[in-house]
Amino acid sequence: MTDELIAKLEKRLGRLHARQRLGLEADHEHHIFHRGRHLFHVENWYSIHGLIRGSLKLSGLYWLGRRNATRLRLRENRIRLVGLPAAFDGYRLLHITDMHVDTNPRAMDRLIEIVRGLDYDVCVLTGDYRGLTYGPYEPTIEGMARVARHFKGPVYGVLGNHDSIRMVPALEDMGIRMLLNEAVALTRDDARIHLAGIDDAHYFHADNIEKAAGGIPDDEISILLSHTPEIYRQAAHCDFSVMLCGHTHGGQICLPGEIPLTLDSTMPRYLGRGAWSYHQLVGYTSPGAGTSIVDVRLNCPPEVTLHRLERV
Repeated sequence: MTDELIAKLEKRLGRLHARQRLGLEADHEHHIFHRGRHLFHVENWYSIHGLIRGSLKLSGLYWLGRRNATRLRLRENRIRLVGLPAAFDGYRLLHITDMHVDTNPRAMDRLIEIVRGLDYDVCVLTGDYRGLTYGPYEPTIEGMARVARHFKGPVYGVLGNHDSIRMVPALEDMGIRMLLNEAVALTRDDARIHLAGIDDAHYFHADNIEKAAGGIPDDEISILLSHTPEIYRQAAHCDFSVMLCGHTHGGQICLPGEIPLTLDSTMPRYLGRGAWSYHQLVGYTSPGAGTSIVDVRLNCPPEVTLHRLERV
């Protein structure tokens, strides 16, 4: 990593956040390659990947699952909010997550087909652009550039547990404003709502929801972007109105009836996919556009989501 990149990150994020995140990533890669405690995390235990793939082939489900992984669909979701300014009634957010672009090229072709013809007001990305959790990220940047040229601005994003902080300058150069424990105001006519985003809360624990929420007035509508739904309690008690997230892949390999075998998250299972609520917080967990570990989906279609805000 060059001194120039470090200087860019420190200027963009502040010295403390940049140094902390870079250090955590270095520790992660050290554990991966030197048999540290994260070696046996399912995403890094490659013999398990082979076992899953082999089992699916023996069962005859592997090639069906491969085809399913490319059958990306558009799903529409209505979010009804008390206190939404009239100017934002009907406001549309295109939500895309867990693309893993460097390992899912065929799914990304389908994603491009879908987004090219869509009409929306803002695009939000909730992380996991990279396939692996470590190593080179240049193929990810190339894949993201191929997809991002079809987005209509503005575009906002957060990082996931697969992503490196080193990707931020390149992502922002392609027009994606990354929200890393930050918030921005979205304006329409004379009204405004707020969009906040946190750094990865699942793996690197670099999230600071208090910082992200600090400048948002209590009586105004606010939307939180988080890679993982695991911080739903914090989001609710920080008075966020809406939380959009991903990470779980909806289980990716599910039993009939879309029952997930695992969600790789410490949270109630009802938060694992689709619309949910907790106290006054309205949430949505997308099953994502790509795949992880094995490029297979069973009883769990991939999706991009078009959210429509509605005034109550």
